[in-house]
Amino acid sequence: MTKADLINEISVKSGIDKIAVQTVVESMMKVVKTSIQNKESVYLRGFGSFIPKKRAQKTGRIISKNEAIIIPEHYIPAFKPAKTFMERVKNSIAKLEKEKHV
Repeated sequence: MTKADLINEISVKSGIDKIAVQTVVESMMKVVKTSIQNKESVYLRGFGSFIPKKRAQKTGRIISKNEAIIIPEHYIPAFKPAKTFMERVKNSIAKLEKEKHV
């Protein structure tokens, strides 16, 4: 599903104009990005958390030059799904797989 598909689906299910839905979705994405850039997490109960995840320093390789490089520690954006969300996905996919094999 793309952002356009998401906006369309929300618009159809809520009855809200697509332009208004697009503004809200883009505003939410901007708030999440800004929060993570400021090392703040965004918690959405029952859905999950957008968190800045710290990556430790490690050694990498440039294969073409056969050279070792040091990759410094850094932060990356990450999503950690809520436990209830993970269970619902796991159960629904297992059910779909079971139906497919029957």
